[in-house]
Amino acid sequence: MNKTVLISILIGFGIAGSILFILISEPSLEYNVSNLVYEIDFTFNDVEKIQESLAEQNIFMSSPVTITDHTIDQYCIYFDSTNTQRTVEYCTTAALLNSDGKTIGNLNMGGTTDSPIMALAIIDASPFLNSNDDEVNIVFQTMVEILVCDCWEVLQPGGFESIKSWLDAAEEKYTESSQTTLKSEISGLDNKRLILEITSTGESYLWTLIILK
Repeated sequence: MNKTVLISILIGFGIAGSILFILISEPSLEYNVSNLVYEIDFTFNDVEKIQESLAEQNIFMSSPVTITDHTIDQYCIYFDSTNTQRTVEYCTTAALLNSDGKTIGNLNMGGTTDSPIMALAIIDASPFLNSNDDEVNIVFQTMVEILVCDCWEVLQPGGFESIKSWLDAAEEKYTESSQTTLKSEISGLDNKRLILEITSTGESYLWTLIILK
């Protein structure tokens, strides 16, 4: 196992705990959009498209690694609309690196061997405006455009004119709140659920985007 993959897996252990804590402890800010845009759902092959798009923006992604042991739940765990924990039978994870070669997070995808039902990216960054904010926006916007639709600015779900404005609104609410975690959800965009989460680790902040079919 190379160094990049090892770092990816170590970050993955933090992902599971953070997601579980956020989803069961914070209320959702939910917005509904009735428009169904695309009929074709995302596949595992879309990881290559994300990888190519991120590379053009100086964020690099390692080749996905399949999780084959009991730690699969630490990478691709998610909660359905009734807040019931769900697991997957097949999961892949890839490390995300910035232009300096520093690992900034992971991008995971899980479901069955035939098709994913969820994709998750988590980035270790500050919630305040700086260069890391650009990395969060680039990764999340790339995921939405490739896995959901390139239609945000047309539909403006939740009244947000861009993905960046959604992130900025969440950041503002987070900095105003005394809570350690915040969750904001947009549903109905191409019949998908988009869940944004920010949580403090004590030393830094984890930004998470989950896309569910």
